[in-house]
Amino acid sequence: MSLKTNEENGALLDAVTIRNVQKSDLPGLEWEGEYRHFRRVFADAYERAQMGFSVLWAADLPAPGPGIIGQVFIQLTCDRPELADGNQRAYLYSFRMRAAYRGKGIGTQILEVVENDLQERGFRAVTLNVARDNYSAQRLYSRHGYRIIAPEPGKWSYPDEYGIWHHVEEPAWRMEKQLA
Repeated sequence: MSLKTNEENGALLDAVTIRNVQKSDLPGLEWEGEYRHFRRVFADAYERAQMGFSVLWAADLPAPGPGIIGQVFIQLTCDRPELADGNQRAYLYSFRMRAAYRGKGIGTQILEVVENDLQERGFRAVTLNVARDNYSAQRLYSRHGYRIIAPEPGKWSYPDEYGIWHHVEEPAWRMEKQLA
């Protein structure tokens, strides 16, 4: 990486704000319609956050930038205590970054914010599931201390924006990191 590229990435990182998702951000999470089919998923996640069960984060590049360029959701508790138990272990999901902003350190910045927040909340571990064929995400997580601990079938369902249920089968690895 050249010095100029490092300087450009540094300026970009300085311009990005990692913050909690607000209700007004929900349309922006759809990325100009690319993720419109997750509209209800995003709305449900936001409602869980309002009840204290989740924390939603956005990487924002304010005007004149494109706005939300990345996101990650954290479940503090769920019906699978091996993922999130509401006390010691939290579950990271829906982590994505717009393609033009990958590999520039923003994902690392998001992970640091999320992990610091979880530590302040008293959590000792964070888990996630990553698709078995998503090697770049696996490398990112591994570089940050996450280790594969179990296979996951990766079967899940969601209602699209019209209320039609879709069933996904995406074999995954469960990864975990112990927080300091």
